[in-house]
Amino acid sequence: MEHVARAVMRDLPAPFNAHMDGVTLHVEELADRETLDSLGLPEAMMLSGVYQGVPLEHRSISDFARMPDRIRLFRRPILAEWLERGDISLQDLIAHVVIHEIGHHFGLSDEDMHTLEGEDE
Repeated sequence: MEHVARAVMRDLPAPFNAHMDGVTLHVEELADRETLDSLGLPEAMMLSGVYQGVPLEHRSISDFARMPDRIRLFRRPILAEWLERGDISLQDLIAHVVIHEIGHHFGLSDEDMHTLEGEDE
């Protein structure tokens, strides 16, 4: 899973890749309670990935040191979704989740991304 996610990040088109410096990737089994509470989610299987950081549009040259931006993928929910759906390869699902979280790094909301993907919320 990590290998696929890193390849997706590495292979972003140059205009996007140029803005990914310092974004780290972490693959974990499940989200912790603190993360779930911050998103208002009752259970860990509801979250396949999360972007934690300051979106590019909210940054300023006057910003002081801050924690690095990171994308966290959660292995068990991704695998469960893949098994449940049956209409997508695991690699494509991982890529979808990574691209979604990268979208947050660029300041897109979930609603923005659903619109771009032609999906209903």
